[in-house]
Amino acid sequence: MSSTLTLTTASASPVEDRYRYKYLIAIAVTLAAVLELIDTSIVNVAIPHMMGNLGATLDEISWVSTGYIIANVIVIPISGWLSAYFGRKRYLTGSILLFVLASFFCGAASSLGFLVFWRVVQGIGGGALLSTAQATLFEAFPPQEVGIGQAMFGVGVMVGPTVGPTLGGWIVDNYDWPWIFYINVPLGILAAIMTFIYVRDAEHQERAETIDYQGILLLALCVGSLQWMLERGERYDWFESRLVTTLAVISAVSFVLLIWRELTAREPVINFRVLASRQLAAGVSIAALLGLALYGSIFVLPIFLQSLHGLTANQTGLVILPGAIASAITMAFVGRNANRLDARATVAVGAMLFFASMWRLSRMTLASGPEETFWPLIMRGVGLGLIFVPLTNASMAELKMRELAQGTGMFNLTRQLGGSLGIAIMATFLTRFTTQTKQLLTEHVTTMDPMSLGRLEQITRALTARGINPALAHQQALMVLDRQITAQASVLAFSKIYVLSGIVLLCSLPLLFLFRTGKGRGAMGPAH
Repeated sequence: MSSTLTLTTASASPVEDRYRYKYLIAIAVTLAAVLELIDTSIVNVAIPHMMGNLGATLDEISWVSTGYIIANVIVIPISGWLSAYFGRKRYLTGSILLFVLASFFCGAASSLGFLVFWRVVQGIGGGALLSTAQATLFEAFPPQEVGIGQAMFGVGVMVGPTVGPTLGGWIVDNYDWPWIFYINVPLGILAAIMTFIYVRDAEHQERAETIDYQGILLLALCVGSLQWMLERGERYDWFESRLVTTLAVISAVSFVLLIWRELTAREPVINFRVLASRQLAAGVSIAALLGLALYGSIFVLPIFLQSLHGLTANQTGLVILPGAIASAITMAFVGRNANRLDARATVAVGAMLFFASMWRLSRMTLASGPEETFWPLIMRGVGLGLIFVPLTNASMAELKMRELAQGTGMFNLTRQLGGSLGIAIMATFLTRFTTQTKQLLTEHVTTMDPMSLGRLEQITRALTARGINPALAHQQALMVLDRQITAQASVLAFSKIYVLSGIVLLCSLPLLFLFRTGKGRGAMGPAH
């Protein structure tokens, strides 16, 4: 009896040791991922300060954001290959340290070129911090607790973009723009130390013997051109511009060549064969539509609150924060009960809650206050919490352990590109909807319309009462009326954008029928 007990204990100890530091690993890789996500949006509020300090135009300074994102999306899909080539621990630790080093030099930049260069380097380092971190958590937790690890990661993914502008606004207001980069240094060093100490190399990963240079080049051309087009398309009026058209052609041709190359290469840098899993193929498609709907709505809401309601970046962040907290609480619940939940049900309910929240936001008017966004944003947060963890786990359910890094890389890439597409589409539609609606409203504001004449006369009298010359008061009244029409047109345009975002996510629901199971990896038996 005693010998049996001894053998059982001895055989169990390696397994227990393997998962001993699971929460410390989760904290380390999630912290790194949050830093990467925050740096995607934190620079936006500091752009005016950078322009003044570096003597750059708006078009020039936009490369601070564009360069980072392009480098980021190029690295994400090959992070699984890089992790296998260098070893997960070394690659992840090295990427964090590269991110930290680049952050320091971004803060120390004295010229635009220097800043853009180090932002690109920062994007290269940051590309590993999403998909590699997520793949790490699938192995760091026991199969039955995988949902908990993904929930911790999901909280960071959802809260990061929300915290970015608020944190950036506070730093710029109280210190100076370089500190939006310097803040990464101590936190990044902490994440790197924890990663080096606790993260292990993947047990099932196979190191490539050759480097697929052609695949890397085609990937850079495809994803880089596409991201550049999405970032600059609206500014150059899309396909009216020869540059945008050229970028679209380069992206399309290199995409076809990339697929051909990777499917015929002996050791491809991107393993498209994992998409033979119907579960993963459906999951990444839903992730793309989720990114489009989510990032599109995240993009327009701050504009709505700041341009029409006069809120600062800090105030806007505080308005959005309760929804992020609701998302975190929901993810914690879903993660703990992941093995008992069916992703097909939770994703469907989450998508419906997201649509309901967008519908309620679409009913807001100029008279609506920021407090009226509270419950719609709570609904959105709960909806996203019901989607993220179950969708990720179920998408990876059929993959072998050695395929997880490639699977998470594709999942994060499609969500990121979907988000970029969503921002580009919503920015274009916002401009066009506002212009079209203003034209329709202006048609009713004529000298033959009694209500328009009455409103104009009311404004003129109010201005005259302040001592303004009647002729000048009339001219100013016309300008005030034009601003009011523009504001009303903007509200109606925002309303259409919100509804459109909700519809996009609902359109992803039929893809759930392609899932063979709604259970995650933890409920699929031992890892294989």
